[in-house]
Amino acid sequence: MAFEPDYGETLLTEEERDALTAEAREVLGEPIRKADLYDLTDHFVRELHQRLYRPVWEWGGHQRSRETNIGIAPERIAVELRNSLDDLRYQWEHATGVTPRYLGIAAHAALVHIHPFVDGNGRVTRLLADLLFLAAQDDEAVLAYDWEIDRRTYIRLLGEYDMTRNPTPLVEFIPVIELADEG
Repeated sequence: MAFEPDYGETLLTEEERDALTAEAREVLGEPIRKADLYDLTDHFVRELHQRLYRPVWEWGGHQRSRETNIGIAPERIAVELRNSLDDLRYQWEHATGVTPRYLGIAAHAALVHIHPFVDGNGRVTRLLADLLFLAAQDDEAVLAYDWEIDRRTYIRLLGEYDMTRNPTPLVEFIPVIELADEG
């Protein structure tokens, strides 16, 4: 009698393995389990935070372990981070009308809501938004978010997101600018 694999022990299908980048395959090693792939989802965010803050602070890249007045309970951070990013990836991959502009701000708002790190959440989530926005664009003109915005309105809209989980007002509020070609 064959036993089903435990949760997370399921191996990737051949099609899923073939779709991975060489870099992802190198990081994951062999055999690649679905759980390993899911760990990559939030690994990038932790590594980004670590690269920004580890040269100065020991907590760089470490998940918050204490309750704060903002963010979710620490024991829920990893799951919520993964679920939020996986949900956005699904929306993007299945052409649900998510634009590059929306994708970056939605990821930013979701991560600010989770508040995964001790400090530096705003800065790292804005950087992540910028990276997602730039990576998702395929137009000739390269756009970027203009973070020189009214802070009170920005914080109010983040608070609205916490209640509604709708990033659209924040997407509409954050302007974009065209990056000039210096070449």
